[in-house]
Amino acid sequence: MVETGTGTLPAYTETLPRTSVSVGRARRLVVLALNVWGMDEDLWDSAQLVISELLTNAVQHARRDSVRVTVTRLGDQRVRVSVVDLCRKRPQRRAARANEEGGRGLEIVDFLSGGKWGVDPMPWGKRVWVDLGVGEEPPGE
Repeated sequence: MVETGTGTLPAYTETLPRTSVSVGRARRLVVLALNVWGMDEDLWDSAQLVISELLTNAVQHARRDSVRVTVTRLGDQRVRVSVVDLCRKRPQRRAARANEEGGRGLEIVDFLSGGKWGVDPMPWGKRVWVDLGVGEEPPGE
């Protein structure tokens, strides 16, 4: 269990090295959590893509050697995925040109979450979170 802003909710969390290899490990953590909780497989692809985008941003832009990935169950078919890193700089959405390989990650996150994502500043870094799925909103949202 992880203490969240909405009370104590079931969660899976793992500290990973801040390397590109960790993206696959984070995707597996997401699938494990969603499978254990019996969530629709339709949600799996979106959650895996979102955690990949969040973790890739942290690998490219954060500092220190590790990041923390958390998957929190918000409801029967609702989940929050988040990445904590030790960099205070907020991720910035930008318009990528057609010939650029990168720069679309936050656009993808925004689309898949219906705009339900954000950044929680912390004294030593930040948490970037994304809510996915359908159903009742968690208390306080």
